[in-house]
Amino acid sequence: MEDSFERERGRMFAIAYRMLGTVTDAEEVLQDAWLRWQGVDQSTVTNPTGFLVKTVTNLCLNQLTSARARRETYVGEWLPEPVLTNRPGPLDVVSEREEVSFALLTLLERLSPPERAAYVLREAFGYSHREVAELIGTSEANARQLHARARKHVAVEEPRNEPVDRTHWQELVSRFLAAAHQGDLEGLTELLTADVVSRSDGGGKVSAARLPVVGADKVARYLLGSLVKFGADVEFGFTEANGEPALLATDPTGVRAVCFVTFSRDLISSLDLAMNPDKLHTVERQLTMA
Repeated sequence: MEDSFERERGRMFAIAYRMLGTVTDAEEVLQDAWLRWQGVDQSTVTNPTGFLVKTVTNLCLNQLTSARARRETYVGEWLPEPVLTNRPGPLDVVSEREEVSFALLTLLERLSPPERAAYVLREAFGYSHREVAELIGTSEANARQLHARARKHVAVEEPRNEPVDRTHWQELVSRFLAAAHQGDLEGLTELLTADVVSRSDGGGKVSAARLPVVGADKVARYLLGSLVKFGADVEFGFTEANGEPALLATDPTGVRAVCFVTFSRDLISSLDLAMNPDKLHTVERQLTMA
């Protein structure tokens, strides 16, 4: 029975990461779940998977309640922790990469903890409403309602960006980087939608805008200023994070940022910059793995 925990580790981490948005919090939940698993008479557990998933789900619900309080005092924008999906790591099983897009994780932050649990369990893992109800300790009717509210909120808020194939994405981002490196404010502005939004998560640890920057001119000026602050030693490369293309900014000291860029009609419509060093440890570890 001890192997049950290891067999379900991937599923449990995937649930916790989607619900909490950071690797650190997800790993803490798994550690707590392990302790609870060790504290029960495992021979009496007829459905180890159900027991473990329910344990992790409820630990996440408890964690989300305290996390929401912590994020009220968080310095600046709070963004999820990126995870590389083209390197060995916690999401290196293909099935676990689905539904972990950075934009979706960011959007899920706006849901209540029960709504988030219902959405993750139903959408990402295919649990029935009855199973969701059992896992989060509510009625089937309420689980159905929680899921419906969550889906409605996601549908309303989800960015309506046009899909761009990866080769074209790299071409567009290369144009953006060239204009930025040349300090071409006008050229950079022309690559942005009029209502482009840039969000930066520095967590008070590094210099970053504390509120979203909106509008082509303001975003262009902000990005040019940020590039200067990064310094001449920073290099940008293409990578894959959370199952989607991303930019990786590094310098001799390590990873400086992971940037997610989305497009609408070949113009940049949003940029999310994960810059808090505390949220780059997993990427750093992944880059050092063979």
